Amino acid sequence: MREINLPLPFVHENEQVEIKVIIGNKRKIQNYKIETFRWEFEDELSVANDSTSITLARILRLKKSIESYDKSWELIQIFAPLENSEYIRVLYRKRE
Repeated sequence: MREINLPLPFVHENEQVEIKVIIGNKRKIQNYKIETFRWEFEDELSVANDSTSITLARILRLKKSIESYDKSWELIQIFAPLENSEYIRVLYRKRE
């Protein structure tokens, strides 16, 4: 088993979570961080009001945010945003 799901208490945006795991007699620490990216705003991608253009603009903004993120962190999960949300949450894990 390589992965497990752990329910965590509410984590505020941009907070880090540290998880300590002991396997056999080896201790390992994993650091996680939830980032919040704004994906609903006026910019050069806001050229049309149809749903396809809006969705594409959101995807491109998120892609740009992920690509420019600190490379010492790896992308783990993108959370589904709430309807009409201006922000999307992303989970990162510190690289070893």
